[in-house]
Amino acid sequence: MSKGLSAILTKAPSDVVILSSLRTPVTRSYKGGLKDAYPEELLSVVLKATREAMPEMDPAVVEDVGVGVVLSELGGSKAARMALNHAGYPNSTSLFTANRACASSLQSISLVAAQIRTGIMAAGIGAGMESMTRNYGSRAVPVDVWPELRESPERHVRDCVMPMGLTSENVAGRYGVGREIQDQVAAASHERAARARDGGRFDSQIVPVTTRFQEVDKQGQPVGEQKTITVTRDDGIRDGVTAESLARLKPAFTPDGKSTAGNSSQISDGAAATLLMKRSTATELGLGAHIMGKFVGATTVGCDPDEMGVGPAIAVPKLLNGLGLKTEDVDRWELNEAFASQFVYCLRKLGLMEAWERGRVNPDGGAIALGHPLGATGARMTSTLMHGLRRDGGEVGVVSMCIGTGMGMAGLFVRE
Repeated sequence: MSKGLSAILTKAPSDVVILSSLRTPVTRSYKGGLKDAYPEELLSVVLKATREAMPEMDPAVVEDVGVGVVLSELGGSKAARMALNHAGYPNSTSLFTANRACASSLQSISLVAAQIRTGIMAAGIGAGMESMTRNYGSRAVPVDVWPELRESPERHVRDCVMPMGLTSENVAGRYGVGREIQDQVAAASHERAARARDGGRFDSQIVPVTTRFQEVDKQGQPVGEQKTITVTRDDGIRDGVTAESLARLKPAFTPDGKSTAGNSSQISDGAAATLLMKRSTATELGLGAHIMGKFVGATTVGCDPDEMGVGPAIAVPKLLNGLGLKTEDVDRWELNEAFASQFVYCLRKLGLMEAWERGRVNPDGGAIALGHPLGATGARMTSTLMHGLRRDGGEVGVVSMCIGTGMGMAGLFVRE
């Protein structure tokens, strides 16, 4: 065993441990079961479930809550604070929101962990929320931008607002990621997610959501009466999808492109939350039996905005090198499938294609099947990772994703 691996597996009172990692179902925007729910409503559900999962813990122990959010009004800060209070936490529990686009809730987890590690506090929650149904579209791309930036002679400045689909095509074209392999990994994502759903693998991480639902016609007009429904599972997973069926879909972003609606992540609605605590505090409070594992560390990197999807291929080596680890030290990977093009590129660049084929990368599917509720994705992936490691074995796991405007982030976790 390498020194790096031995170091991260060694337990210490100062460790930042994970006691709970939960999420709502992730559902399709505009059509899915949570389309009429508010993002702060979904956040309140997972925050309440996190509190109720620790009945012996005084909610006041949670000193700060970080919420990843990308599209919500005012950065979601006011609504998220309202949701926190509504979920039964005292006014002494503070809250902040973070927007690092697709990595927002992993950033929240990292920031909360940093406060615990430096002794500023003993316990906190890293969470994320997003309703792309309510806030996608015009809010996803800035309109009123300083003209000097929009008209800059420096392309990397202008490229920060390049549509994500075009960055996907850039990765495919520049690095030889063909349509066939993209459709193959997309079909596998649905197949794996369906197997996980049907086998009950998501049951321990999903919190049911009771909310409103209004049927609409093709013109978007209400049909019938509003209903109350309880959503218990992800609804973006398509049963029976094959690479052959995906191959019949037309390119979504350019006439001769490789990215389609079938091999790109789905726009989605959902929320997730992870409870973090100093190990010594968990022990003192009698919560040791709840410890799932620990957060070891995370890192961010920058890359060219017009090929932002390559971010994980840069972030992961930086993270592992900093901890004295190698890719073979990692037992399970959750690599966000923003687009099949960038997912395949990162698998190849990181030397993980064989690991993906063997089910060590996204064994329960990824964002192509499960969806990508921007602000919640990092915490959703963390929940999938921690519950997956506990169920299937393995000790070391990595969560990584590309980030719009040209970045990547990766975080490392250990199961206990």
